[in-house]
Amino acid sequence: MCTTCGCGSNEVFIRGKRRAGNADAPVRFRPHAAEAGVKDGEATRIIKLEQDILARNNSVADQNRQLFSVHGVLALNLVSSPGSGKTTLLVRTLEALKGKFPLAVIEGDQQTDNDAERIRTTGVDAIQINTGKGCHLDAQMIERCLRQMSLPQRGMLFIENVGNLVCPATFDLGEAAKVVVLSVTEGEDKPLKYPDMFRAARLMLMNKCDLLPYLAFDVARAEEYARRVNPAIRIIRISATSGEGMAEWLAWLAAEQQACA
Repeated sequence: MCTTCGCGSNEVFIRGKRRAGNADAPVRFRPHAAEAGVKDGEATRIIKLEQDILARNNSVADQNRQLFSVHGVLALNLVSSPGSGKTTLLVRTLEALKGKFPLAVIEGDQQTDNDAERIRTTGVDAIQINTGKGCHLDAQMIERCLRQMSLPQRGMLFIENVGNLVCPATFDLGEAAKVVVLSVTEGEDKPLKYPDMFRAARLMLMNKCDLLPYLAFDVARAEEYARRVNPAIRIIRISATSGEGMAEWLAWLAAEQQACA
């Protein structure tokens, strides 16, 4: 939880086009943990703060979810470890979906707007959230982004979370589903090491499958571990490089969006 891991102790910046047309000026605000002022050793106080933080977050998440529902938007929370290839996969996904659905992206990173710039090269609008020391996005950050952007009516909003398999599992953003990306360059035991994330996800994309011939990665074991944690999780083996699994992923997205429309 952010009251114990120290995230959010500095300012968060949201960079993107405002409705008024100012594309460069960041929006600045203090995140929840900075407002808390927790002192070390106050265990009871920490638990209460965690409960309060999640209650406030979930309230805003419900508002975000209602807004998505009114506009028929499929909002997905993409989560993974750093280096899983989710930005590359997202770029490939956007290129495949352009012209078929309205699209928008919210990018979350501790620093830089590199990923948002990569997204914009596809022609899709992207807003960057820089969390500083923060290790996850929360519902309030998303709500502030939604004030600045035009929602993709009856389309898809992809929220690429900060690379982290811990805190993002706990924070609801108002999304329809969490999609966890597990790269085959990681250990197949990641679902057992980070069970909360895989338990919270509805879909697991096993990414970089084009590299399997060169790795000692046990696909069956990784899938078994994921289903041990979450028996209902769906798994798609995928590669943004070779295109393996892209058709199945795109079909899943289309079906999910239709259910939101």
